[in-house]
Amino acid sequence: MLKAKKAEVIEQLTNDFANTTAVVVCDYKGLTVSELEELRKAARERDAKVQVVKNTLATIALKNAGMEGVELKNTNLFVWSDDVIAAAKVASDFAKKHDKFVIKSGYLDKEPADVEKIEAFAKLPGREELLGMLAATWMAPLTNFVFGLDALRKKKEEEAA
Repeated sequence: MLKAKKAEVIEQLTNDFANTTAVVVCDYKGLTVSELEELRKAARERDAKVQVVKNTLATIALKNAGMEGVELKNTNLFVWSDDVIAAAKVASDFAKKHDKFVIKSGYLDKEPADVEKIEAFAKLPGREELLGMLAATWMAPLTNFVFGLDALRKKKEEEAA
């Protein structure tokens, strides 16, 4: 890779990592191209990005983005997103389906995170699920009121008949 190309990759990754809240580092050794495409598709569906990056370039980009504390060794694939839960879910769900895909570490809110912390975030409900739960909570009193009015109407109709 030419020096100019390396600088371009580092600059792009630095911008991406600096403007994101979650970066998950995974080992992808042994996966096929079609399996990696499956991961990329799952990531796109959750507005996350996936990229294989050389360790030296990734280390520089992470340092420039203010993320330090995780040592990169062997083959690494990076999953990142503005949504911490989305990035964790993409990596965790894919790791459950593919034995060769292993979550190593990552950064959550610019802080180093271990596998257990990433898995814990993956178990949380996503943004859409939380919004649905909130809407259901707000609608519950209104729904109960409508059912009560309907029951009262039926009772009055039965008494009148």
